[in-house]
Amino acid sequence: MSMLSTAADAGQQGKRAGRKEWIGLSVLCLPLLMVSMDVSVLFFAAPSIAEDLHPTATQQLWIFDIYGFILAGLLLTMGTLGDRIGRRRLLLIGTVGFALSSLLAASAETASVLILARGIMGIAGSTLMPSTLAVVRAMFQDPAQRAKALGIWSAVMAGGISVGPIICGLLLDRFSWGSVFLINIPAMALLLIIAPILLPESRSSVATRIDWLGSILVLAAILPVTYGIKTIAEDGWSALPIILLLIGLLVGALFVRRQLRLEHPLLDVRALLERRTGGSILVNFIGMFATMANSVVLTQFLQSVLGCSAFVAALWSVAPAVFVGAAAPMAAKLSVTTGRPRVMTGALLLSAIGFGVLTQVQLGGFSPITITLVGAGLVAAGLVSVATLVTDYVVGVAPPDKAGAISGLIETSSELGGSFGIALLGSVLAAVYQHSSTPHLPAGLPPEAAIAAKETIAAAAAASQSLPGQTAAQVMAVAKDSYMTAMHATSLTAGLIVLIAAAFTAVMLREKKTVLETAA
Repeated sequence: MSMLSTAADAGQQGKRAGRKEWIGLSVLCLPLLMVSMDVSVLFFAAPSIAEDLHPTATQQLWIFDIYGFILAGLLLTMGTLGDRIGRRRLLLIGTVGFALSSLLAASAETASVLILARGIMGIAGSTLMPSTLAVVRAMFQDPAQRAKALGIWSAVMAGGISVGPIICGLLLDRFSWGSVFLINIPAMALLLIIAPILLPESRSSVATRIDWLGSILVLAAILPVTYGIKTIAEDGWSALPIILLLIGLLVGALFVRRQLRLEHPLLDVRALLERRTGGSILVNFIGMFATMANSVVLTQFLQSVLGCSAFVAALWSVAPAVFVGAAAPMAAKLSVTTGRPRVMTGALLLSAIGFGVLTQVQLGGFSPITITLVGAGLVAAGLVSVATLVTDYVVGVAPPDKAGAISGLIETSSELGGSFGIALLGSVLAAVYQHSSTPHLPAGLPPEAAIAAKETIAAAAAASQSLPGQTAAQVMAVAKDSYMTAMHATSLTAGLIVLIAAAFTAVMLREKKTVLETAA
């Protein structure tokens, strides 16, 4: 029996949380909201930054990418560090780092300084996410209350990603681009004042050394994998990203080999072999795989096909949060009475239905925006509920000494799942679009325009600007029809993947009845 299973069996019931803990949860949501918002906050600010700082093409890529790369690479290490030095202490250290790096980013006068600031923000952000999750584990020991708290935690994270572009757009209408970073500072200052009063300190009772070599190996594994799949998503398959993926997998294998030999590893690899724990993390990976890819596909649909402005598209993107806000806490409550695997299976089936709805969106049919929002809402409600239940289970069964490490592992699986989803389902989107558009473009197009129109709908829109009116209209009609075909294919693929995950959950994650339950 693994350490995780033992911990679960030993502590199914715990002390119930009171008002102080629930207020503390609202405080914990502050850094979570800021970190999740920073995933998408630069979408609107990019033109203003480019006009002010004049970054090169490479610098502009790093301004966007370095935050996510470092965040993904350090989550596991920082979760383990929190177990050693104290989760609240690490949370407060990260809060200071996030506030100072936000100030540095807001005042940056060169692209290099902004890249440096974003990198430091990634380091600080990697301390905040696993720390908040581990502190929730310490505050809410009662399973039903913890499930509810994690439902709120997941809804806040999803909401932060959604509202980030909206808040960014509102700020940029009135202030300079630096304001999108300055907004972090008041929230972090409030956290620094209130956290020592409301949040308990917790740490591992076993004094062990941190496996720094393992930390380097996991960073060296995740960075090339993340960069490789992002390159595939942007530029397609080529030798460089494949080599990077292979390097990352090789280093990852070395990391696993080292962890299996250590008495106190950075990651308890053997615990992941436990059916329900490892399976739950795999389902979380698949859920984020589908979630992030669907977000990218729908954002392009709203802007490039329906013609919404970036700000209006961001507003529409928040609508599914209504489904999430209702579904995640409800799923957490049902899991206590019905059983986690059953609710997870139902949530995955709900999201598969949502993907099915998205395959029915037609430009000439009934209100495309309405059908899109319903489908997206079902997808989001199902997959965020799954993420909540996975987090509740894995954090709940983890030994208290390993709460930070397991929190970092969950967040790492989410980051990698999202990156893989954008890359692989993005490749499906691109391939179907190109296959559909190529034979239907009008004859006689200039070579440059023909090549661009076959690549992406955004490139087709840019190319059509230099074409005569009727020809431009024909090109855009083909581009929009081709994108709809590609979106349907991508939604169908995602739906099938989620259905497989539902079958896996129903069979592999089922909870065996105890002797008392069987006798009853």
